[in-house]
Amino acid sequence: MPTEKKISSASDCINSMVEGSELKKVRSNSRIYHRYFLLDADMQSLRWEPSKKDSEKAKIDIKSIKEVRTGKNTDIFRSNGISDQISEDCAFSVIYGENYESLDLVANSADVANIWVTGLRYLISYGKHTLDMLESSQDNMRTSWVSQMFSEIDVDNLGHITLCNAVQCIRDLNPGLKTSKIELKFKELHKSKDKAGTEVTKEEFVEVFHELCTRPEIYFLLVQFSSNKEFLDTKDLMMFLEAEQGVAHINEEISLEIINKYEPSKEGQEKGWLSIDGFTKYLMSPDCYIFDPEHKKVCQDMKQPLSHYFINSSHNTYLIEDQFRGPSDITGYIRALKMGCRSVELDVWDGPDNEPVIYTGHTMTSQIVFRSVIDIINKYAFFASEYPLILCLENHCSIKQQKVMVQHMKKILGDKLYTTSPNMEESYLPSPDVLKGRILIKAKKLSSSCSGVEGDVTDEDEGAEMSQRMGKENVEQPNNVPVKRFQLCKELSELVSICKSVQFKEFQVSFQAQKYWEVCSFNEVLASKYANENPGDFVNYNKRFLARVFPSPMRIDSSNMNPQDFWKCGCQIVAMNFQTPGLMMDLNIGWFRQNGNCGYVLRPAIMREEVSFFSANTKDSVPGVSPQLLHIKIISGQNFPKPKGSGAKGDVVDPYVYVEIHGIPADCAEQRTKTVHQNGDAPIFDESFEFQINLPELAMVRFVVLDDDYIGDEFIGQYTIPFECLQTGYRHVPLQSLTGEVLAHASLFVHVAITNRRGGGKPHKRGLSVRKGKKSREYASLRTLWIKTVDEVFKNAQPPIRDATDLRENMQNAVVSFKELCGLSSVANLMQCMLAVSPRFLGSDNTPLVVLNLSEQYPTMELQGIVPEVLKKIVTTYDMVPLSSAAASEPQDGRDSVCPAHHDVSATEQMIQSLKAVIENADAVYEKIVHCQRAAMEFHEHLHSIGTKEGLKERKLQKAVESFTWNITILKAVHHQEGALM
Repeated sequence: MPTEKKISSASDCINSMVEGSELKKVRSNSRIYHRYFLLDADMQSLRWEPSKKDSEKAKIDIKSIKEVRTGKNTDIFRSNGISDQISEDCAFSVIYGENYESLDLVANSADVANIWVTGLRYLISYGKHTLDMLESSQDNMRTSWVSQMFSEIDVDNLGHITLCNAVQCIRDLNPGLKTSKIELKFKELHKSKDKAGTEVTKEEFVEVFHELCTRPEIYFLLVQFSSNKEFLDTKDLMMFLEAEQGVAHINEEISLEIINKYEPSKEGQEKGWLSIDGFTKYLMSPDCYIFDPEHKKVCQDMKQPLSHYFINSSHNTYLIEDQFRGPSDITGYIRALKMGCRSVELDVWDGPDNEPVIYTGHTMTSQIVFRSVIDIINKYAFFASEYPLILCLENHCSIKQQKVMVQHMKKILGDKLYTTSPNMEESYLPSPDVLKGRILIKAKKLSSSCSGVEGDVTDEDEGAEMSQRMGKENVEQPNNVPVKRFQLCKELSELVSICKSVQFKEFQVSFQAQKYWEVCSFNEVLASKYANENPGDFVNYNKRFLARVFPSPMRIDSSNMNPQDFWKCGCQIVAMNFQTPGLMMDLNIGWFRQNGNCGYVLRPAIMREEVSFFSANTKDSVPGVSPQLLHIKIISGQNFPKPKGSGAKGDVVDPYVYVEIHGIPADCAEQRTKTVHQNGDAPIFDESFEFQINLPELAMVRFVVLDDDYIGDEFIGQYTIPFECLQTGYRHVPLQSLTGEVLAHASLFVHVAITNRRGGGKPHKRGLSVRKGKKSREYASLRTLWIKTVDEVFKNAQPPIRDATDLRENMQNAVVSFKELCGLSSVANLMQCMLAVSPRFLGSDNTPLVVLNLSEQYPTMELQGIVPEVLKKIVTTYDMVPLSSAAASEPQDGRDSVCPAHHDVSATEQMIQSLKAVIENADAVYEKIVHCQRAAMEFHEHLHSIGTKEGLKERKLQKAVESFTWNITILKAVHHQEGALM
């Protein structure tokens, strides 16, 4: 099958099928046969050769074809022993005959599979009228519009325009196209016709436009929803938006708004039709970006204690290069504050003329005047966010210059300074909402017992530590820097209120003695040690106290640590070198986008709740959190630039894509596509990946595009997004440069699906997992505390936990069974099932074979006369799937069927039984679990004393407390999941 010419119409698909192509024919006995398939010239039958059958039997009549399925969604594919080796994107099945037999095929590429699926569906739709439809489509709305564009340039009606004008017009319509590529296409066309001169005729203009401005992957998507028309009408678009894009409360008015906004032709706007060009423009618009626009504004609860948030933080903000010799500059503060940073660092030393200066002590970094930095901070503090800004003050000044610092801060910052003394009756810090517009000073503070105008405090000197490291070759030890002391004036001390810097000793000491307004700073090495050796304690510590982590002194080149290593422990202030681009800053920038880029991100509930169990280093599923399955298909790329600094290969780009998951250790993974050689303009990848996400609220997805080069792969672009911000459906990913700038017109086209999404996140993203048999079910296990009275309570919780699991799994099994019978994968949703099966429920004269009865409490589907056995099975199975789950599944794989309104929801025996079980039993199960949780929590406050009375000591007592926390976490999770079912 030729691949040089782009597919831009049904006619192209039919012509390719007539020429034929090699496809693999799959049989149930795991055997695969290579056959050459082609469409008869009269378009009446599909043939294959060679075959042991005579030529009249090695064919299928087009009129006998019932449907064409994409993917591995027949019994033969599912039962085939080598199914795992077959690409989902290259597989398709032709369902034919009265018994719904299947011809299961695998193409050499997803593009070829799409051609056959599109062409066959077109033939099924139009039958003997196919030729008439193909001829009429040649003079379609799109061609008329492009011809009109030509006529507007050809003002003198010469019948031709200059090459320059033709190129410019096409570039204006498709800005991502390179001028050289458009010129080359016209020259190739002229050469093929042996034409002299450079004038471009209308026919040539239309042909080149179709060739360059049609994206086949978008055309194939359009015809899935358009009933094989060359455009989407308002109802088609509504179906696409609801079934694929997950748009709630869609109506024709919204569809028309989209058409009027994106359809370029007046005819399309007047008729309410969206052409391939309008559809492409819509899919490439910000409306269809992968980032959920809900997260572009502050969307999280901002009334939690400050310690419950991750805070966007900068290290040595004044530096714009390396840590030892680099220049200091106020632009470092401007950049960080404009990027939403909410914690900046000021390393202050005595300067000339009694003016304090900022630089890294004991190094050769240049100096900037303290006053000018405070001026800049005052100007830009709330430029990007209204929420509190923390100034991490590392003070090394004499008493005299400390007083100058105080004068500058009071005079310049004025009422923005938050100096209110902490409330001794509280247990947690104020919220970001309460502290809006305020600047907090994090620094050393004199003891309340100090009565003089100055006093003695311990020094914080990261510069001295780094200077010390510079002279050492040995492996760094986190605690080998001697503690120094210095004099602090009372005036400066009084500016410090709820962010008093103190030295960390150990977790048990902090749990007993640390005040909620005291903040500890951890060297990266020490923080890593605690993260690995005491992950549970670190998480619990950070529920109440702020922890700041700063880079190792060995990072003299200003490289960055991985912030995820410390976020997973709940550390709020992970200080980053904003001047150093790369993976770690991509993660930091991407992470803080999720809450309006306000610099604060609410931590997962499991890391905030007083009684909850979470270990940062878990390599398995997280207790109390439902794992999610993330399905990502990398479809294509657009307009990849040549990597900066690469010149060896000229303009040639050989791109491939990495999809990376960053989060807790159990979630970290990566997958890569194949390399597409010598195509950076419009590479087609068509590869699907699946990732299990165990803690969605801490996970991030990073798309990286690289140039495959034997010398060393080079960076083209990337995009990093929190898992919680993903929009499902067909989306474009706008690529960014190494330094974070948007790359003009460069993007990835992807499909995103999320299944088994219960509990956290947005309801419209929730889905259902694959089927599990009862024997293989994993029931949540509760731990024994060896405290009899408490264990008895948890023992009573075990039966309702099992009941809840069975209700949920039985419902999911019924749904998955129904999806399979509909010819769809477990990733699909029930709306897509309706779209897939509704044509089967219509007779040859378009009378319904099945009707929906809504008169009873539970809806049922009633057969009308004699129907094929396969339809009876679908009707019977569908009865067991709860209708409510239709709204709980994320749209995945659009179908090209048109479903009558009364068929959009159906129900029969199996699914209804499952629905009944959930509705009638969920409340009681839910109440039992809540009752057990409340009963157990009554022991929480006195658990230590109860355990001691039971004879538990030290380690065993600590283990009992941990087991109690584990059990409460499990109970909370089960009742949240049960609540989601109801």
